Amino acid sequence: MQEQLLEKVKEMEPGDGSIYTVVLSKKSNVLIPLGPLAILVQKKTNRDGWVFILGLLGIIPLAERLSYTTEQLAFYSGPTVGGLLNATFGNATELIVSIYALRTGRIRVVQLSLLGSLLSNLLFVLGIALFSGGIVRKVQVFDKETAAVNSGLLLMAMMGLVFPATLHSTGTELHFGISELALSRVSSCVLILAYLVSIIFQLKNLQDMDRSRTVEIFDGDEDEEAAPEISKWESLIWLAITAAAISNLSEYLVDAIEGTSLAWGVPVTFISVILLPIGGNTAAVTTSVMFAIKDKLDVSLGVAIGSSTQISMFIIPFCVVTGWLFGLPVDLNFQLFETATLFMTVLFAAFIIHEGTNYLKGVMLLFCYFLVAASYFVHEDPSSWLVITYTSDATRADAIISSQLTYLIASAC
Repeated sequence: MQEQLLEKVKEMEPGDGSIYTVVLSKKSNVLIPLGPLAILVQKKTNRDGWVFILGLLGIIPLAERLSYTTEQLAFYSGPTVGGLLNATFGNATELIVSIYALRTGRIRVVQLSLLGSLLSNLLFVLGIALFSGGIVRKVQVFDKETAAVNSGLLLMAMMGLVFPATLHSTGTELHFGISELALSRVSSCVLILAYLVSIIFQLKNLQDMDRSRTVEIFDGDEDEEAAPEISKWESLIWLAITAAAISNLSEYLVDAIEGTSLAWGVPVTFISVILLPIGGNTAAVTTSVMFAIKDKLDVSLGVAIGSSTQISMFIIPFCVVTGWLFGLPVDLNFQLFETATLFMTVLFAAFIIHEGTNYLKGVMLLFCYFLVAASYFVHEDPSSWLVITYTSDATRADAIISSQLTYLIASAC
């Protein structure tokens, strides 16, 4: 009995093998020390530009390792729970950054960073995957039904984002400043419910698939059954370690955005929408390209479009509901310019994958991402940063109305 207990304790401790597998086996992990270096630079010099770039480079391998440990844990959970784990932790980096930004009252940073992840996934990640796969293979086959379902969910999420922005822009709110917030909260609850139903639907379909198909989806390898590289307890421990490291580093990263904007002379919108998502999406780029070259385009589409679906249907509404619980006026009004760029991106991406894929479509997506990046480089966000603590419904309503009046006056000037 005592020997069995000792063996279990040994299993729970990360061994030398897991340290090598998780920390030393990946070449990109040489960037991990840049994270602590960013913290040191912030404490010693307070140079936000250096803190941001070092923190961004340091968070890239951490995000990839978080995804890796989640996949390893999925081996021990079966296809149903494993699929739920992948869905839950698929955008954990973005969720962690958003939660910290919410805690500090930076509502606009939450909106812009999640918007940037959507644009990056749908244009850059998907574009480079289609281009890479199209160069290797002239024609690539993928499950059009699954792609159509994800495209439909993205369009549904766009309805939830377009209506509050349109209601605000047209000035047709029943109660100025309040109706938009109420609509956003109701829409968020509906989107979360719809996303949970879609997850149940997909997991139920997974149970009906044969073993080879399951291996293809989660492991990307049909030829041989892959085996876990670390134990279940090691996966849990490393998952907690990487999540804690990302959480700690994201605090310094978010805090440095405004100072970086002033130091570089670059708009906050460009840093939040274009540069910040690099940290969470670098691993997605590598994965999508690798599977596209192997003619496993379903996996690449799952990485790009599936991730976008989760952000728009779950993470953004979750932030709205979380803000609601903590008395913060987080809404789905991303402002007119931001909503327009996202709306066009979703429509274009859905149209691109509607009838087959080739490298030209990948090039078109990449060029569109360049256009979006250029537009945000010259776009100054009128709402700036919102860092306010709300203590009551009346105060919250007054603050909303005041912020909207400030925006209208600034626009008129």
